[in-house]
Amino acid sequence: MRLILADDAVLLREGLIRLLEEAGHEVVAAIGDAGSLIEAVAEHRPEVAVVDVRMPPTHSDEGLRAALEIRARWPSVGVLVLSQYVEKTYAAKLLSEATEGMGYLLKDRVSEVADFLGSLERIRAGGTVIDPEVVRQLLARTTRVDPLRTLSERESQVLRQLAEGFTNAAIATNLHISLSTVEKHVNAIFDKLDLPVTPAYSRRVLAILRHLDN
Repeated sequence: MRLILADDAVLLREGLIRLLEEAGHEVVAAIGDAGSLIEAVAEHRPEVAVVDVRMPPTHSDEGLRAALEIRARWPSVGVLVLSQYVEKTYAAKLLSEATEGMGYLLKDRVSEVADFLGSLERIRAGGTVIDPEVVRQLLARTTRVDPLRTLSERESQVLRQLAEGFTNAAIATNLHISLSTVEKHVNAIFDKLDLPVTPAYSRRVLAILRHLDN
């Protein structure tokens, strides 16, 4: 297949060129920045572009943004994004924008040559390739229950009252419940939010901050 490589790490780039050419593929361009990548894709129209997430000038998300631009402008070009480590925000954005002919792998997977070459073939065919570790971490994030959602309706009411600055006695009056009931709800809130018992912090303040940050 015809490929473009985009990675500012020269050694990795040269290593990939050798690996791909020995496997019978053609590397039509190898560049080190996102701007040149877009120009190269426009000129060569490769079957797959292999792109590093972080590239000059800021080494933040240039590669990711370039990958999304490629998929938007040239849907027939497959894109494999490589990352040094799992960047969940970038992975989630990439997969929410496009999936067909798209892949996201950790750079360590390149050493597993047969699997890496197989991934390129699947992407060229319009498939999706996701690193198993990326999947694991994304699932861990999406399945984690927000502690605030574990609060009962009454506990949520008490927490809102706390955030408004009311004392336990005032909350009892406002909600027409006993003071002891308010205290039980407050303690339940502390436990469900897993707030530490420590003289360094007020659990009441921590609970309010958690509520306001939601």
